[in-house]
Amino acid sequence: MPPVKPKGFAKPKDTKKTISRILNYMGKFKSLWILVFLCVLVSSGASVLGSYLIKPALNDYIIPLIGKQNPSFAGFARLLIIAFTLFLFGVVASFCNNRLMLYISTNLLLNIRKDLFSKLEKLPIKFFDSYTHGELMSRFTNDTDALREMMSQTVPQLLSSVITVISVLTMMIILSPMLTVIMIVSMFLITLIIATIGKRSAKAFRENQKAVGKMNGFIEEMIEGQKVIKVFNHEENAVSEFAQLNENLRAAGTAAMTYGGVMGPITNNMSHAQYAIIAIVSCVFMVLGDSNPNVLNWFTGALNLGTIAAFLQYTRSFSQPISMMTQQANSVLNALAGAERIFAIIDEESEVDQGKYTLVNAFEATDSSGKVRLVEAFAKTGTWAWKNLDDGSLIKMQGEVVFNNVTFGYKKEKTILHDICIHAKPGMKIALVGSTGSGKTTTINLLSRFYDVESQNGSITFDGIPLNDISKDALRKSLGMVQQNTHLFTGTIRDNIRYGNLDASDAQIYDAAKLANADYFITHLDNGYDTVITGDGSSLSQGQRQLLAIARAAVANPPVLVLDEATSSIDTRTEKLIEQGMDSLMKGRTTFVIAHRLSTVRNADEIIVLEHGHIIERGTHEELLAAKGRYHHLYTGNQITIDE
Repeated sequence: MPPVKPKGFAKPKDTKKTISRILNYMGKFKSLWILVFLCVLVSSGASVLGSYLIKPALNDYIIPLIGKQNPSFAGFARLLIIAFTLFLFGVVASFCNNRLMLYISTNLLLNIRKDLFSKLEKLPIKFFDSYTHGELMSRFTNDTDALREMMSQTVPQLLSSVITVISVLTMMIILSPMLTVIMIVSMFLITLIIATIGKRSAKAFRENQKAVGKMNGFIEEMIEGQKVIKVFNHEENAVSEFAQLNENLRAAGTAAMTYGGVMGPITNNMSHAQYAIIAIVSCVFMVLGDSNPNVLNWFTGALNLGTIAAFLQYTRSFSQPISMMTQQANSVLNALAGAERIFAIIDEESEVDQGKYTLVNAFEATDSSGKVRLVEAFAKTGTWAWKNLDDGSLIKMQGEVVFNNVTFGYKKEKTILHDICIHAKPGMKIALVGSTGSGKTTTINLLSRFYDVESQNGSITFDGIPLNDISKDALRKSLGMVQQNTHLFTGTIRDNIRYGNLDASDAQIYDAAKLANADYFITHLDNGYDTVITGDGSSLSQGQRQLLAIARAAVANPPVLVLDEATSSIDTRTEKLIEQGMDSLMKGRTTFVIAHRLSTVRNADEIIVLEHGHIIERGTHEELLAAKGRYHHLYTGNQITIDE
């Protein structure tokens, strides 16, 4: 079963482990991280020191000027130059920090995506059978985007916020311990109120998202099922159900937007109130301190207009990073959850391949004693051989496949195949027929080593070699497969056919297309073989896509063919056109055919009828008809399909 995707906000299960994994990737940029830290330190320090200059600017120059005294304009000019220099250093440091973080985050994600995709290519088919395509795509899109946002924005913001808070708090304590205590207490009260509202807001937004999901799902179902709705006259019911879902979304959206709308004004007004309270209190203490300096100044500090102005500026500077860190918390947790899902795939066990036999080209040579033996060739000879990597011995590939008492289940508690015995001699055409779920495709999955048979559950041999001893690359190179669900890649038709053999010449591609009777429709396209296919060949009919898949298998020129409903999407007329080409393609090759159309397997050397994982009948077309068993019933009851 595929893992259940968590609903609502995602949180990592093992935060420490996930952070450790991210730090391992970040460790490749240690020197750059040091530069980032220095840039953030300079940027935050420049901002903090710049705010402190308000005090001497007011006390030493502006207030004396208002009092018609004669302040030092040269000193004021020096102060402005210092402020401008600090501002310039801060801007340059901030720019460098952003560029460095952009470089680090993009390269870090490049490495993660590379590791993730490389891992996917090493995973067994059973892994992909356990996940939907959407879930795997989400790792490359949603999860990596969340990680990118955290690395490029959240991390530098948090780092800057922490340094700013520490620096600002230090300067506030230096200016006035009393006002610092008042500011911290008021900040705590504001945070408490915001957290209370935030909990209700989060609940309201979760309900809104659920309502959106339900309505979107309903709309999608209704659009896809319009024909069914109209056939059964359910238009009014559909409208009524939609009205209810729409009303639920309105109510949930109103609640969510209400909380979301009041959060900002409440936060801003409370921040203004805090600012006003500190300003009033500081002015009161300044007046009282002037009249009783020995009583209050030891605790409040020597308050004056410059100190109060600088402190109020620090109040603004303190609340902003605190608010930013609170807002970024969800982003961090979401990114860590995404990273955890990515690392879960990277940590998956790769496809195990202990095969010691590989596939090589060979030719027959006569030694001095007149004995004919196989010799490995380093060019294409048309003769294939299995090479034992341990001792270098060669076994000529014949295409003999034997299933010997094979029992198999994807899960231990559910057996799919029961004691299956098949002997496909070289050049034989074996047809597997049966109802959906009877085990036909599972048999082919075992032949392709998408799944392996445990030793205690029978064995499969290829030319007398245990299948598990043949490397998966070599085995699959020996198999040409045409599947029921055709997949084409973005590129030209020529490239899609050549995918079966990347070394194939244009002449071989044309011959393969003619063999599959695909040449006719290809040459009538605007750009012929150079026609570009996109979206899995959506511009072609299903039958045309199937013909290209057959041509792709033909150009591979494999010793063994597997046709999994190769003609299922081809009309009867097209099917007849390619029968001769298919017969030529199968000639001299061991072929396994899975078919629902019984008309396509009449010339098979042996037809095997599977039901619920058991072989219930086997023989030629004529023998099975004469037996008047299951095959006879299927063939005479429905000559097009055996699935009822």
